[in-house]
Amino acid sequence: MLRDVAARAGVSTSTASLAFAGDRRVLEATRTRVLAAAAELGYAGPDPLARSLRRGRSRVVGVVVGDRLGYAFADPLAVVQLDALADEVGALGAGLLLIGGVEDDPARLAVVEQSPVDAVVFATCGGDDDPALDLLLRRRVPVVGIEGPYRDGVHLVELDNRGAARRVAQHLADLGHQRAAVVTLPWGPHRRSGRLEGPRRAARAYNDAWERLEGTEDVLGAGAGLPPLPAWESGANSRDEGEAAARALLCDDGGRLLPAARRPTAVVAQSDLLAVGVVTAARALGLEVPADLSVTGYDGVETPWLGEDRLTTARQDAAARGREAGRLVAALLAGEHPERVELPVELVVGTTTAAPRRAR
Repeated sequence: MLRDVAARAGVSTSTASLAFAGDRRVLEATRTRVLAAAAELGYAGPDPLARSLRRGRSRVVGVVVGDRLGYAFADPLAVVQLDALADEVGALGAGLLLIGGVEDDPARLAVVEQSPVDAVVFATCGGDDDPALDLLLRRRVPVVGIEGPYRDGVHLVELDNRGAARRVAQHLADLGHQRAAVVTLPWGPHRRSGRLEGPRRAARAYNDAWERLEGTEDVLGAGAGLPPLPAWESGANSRDEGEAAARALLCDDGGRLLPAARRPTAVVAQSDLLAVGVVTAARALGLEVPADLSVTGYDGVETPWLGEDRLTTARQDAAARGREAGRLVAALLAGEHPERVELPVELVVGTTTAAPRRAR
């Protein structure tokens, strides 16, 4: 088709191609003639993907966001992170290709194997044994991971998840809490809701959830010589999952509120959205937060559902996560060998934690 346009405009095929590319060596009158000929023939121009591939780049950066794209866009932290990542990648003249699906889903793996991507970022998940990672490393595609995967060949943007969880737990311990429970993020790719125990608990799947649980255990559980903390695994990072987890941890099998002596006095939620759900459920059960139950989160996102209350949380910079991941991509595409990045996490004490009633 480009040859037909060139013939109608009275120029060579190479000149027509340069005209479409905006090359300054083509006179404006010639460019106008080429574009007019293209319009007459209904030709929109050379395939940009094919052109970029000839140059050795697709100008596409893949982003792995978990098993369902909806989870990412329902998470305020993930939205801010992806927006910052898009800005950095956009400055490279590239765009994002979002890749969702369960880790061993053949359709997902086909996308990973066949898509012409310059690099891939694991943005909201990162199982170390993700088969998609194996495909990418075999293809020698540069890979950046935010909080994982922890594998040779992956360039990391890390958080001190375990250390941050220890600080949150120490805050509760200093207040006098001795009976705590944990609401975890999804533990692995095949998501489920339920008590986290046995072989599943022992298996390290998603790194952020594992590290945050270990940090809490270091202070309030097994790491401090105490019984392991009761933990409830969430099927998604959402307020609804937080509510369901709270009811499971605070009530008996019949849905009746457990006596105070049998209930946790604090619930450590591994995200702010989960924590909001815990607070909502506790209040619906007639408990006062924080007098009857202290609740902590993780992330530092806005929580308008709590009204005037401010969540005690471990605050991280979501935009910085995205920016640093984008900068690692830029460095890798420039042929550099960047060092891993570790971002700070800050304990922020709000109004959802206090000493338990009996300690007052």
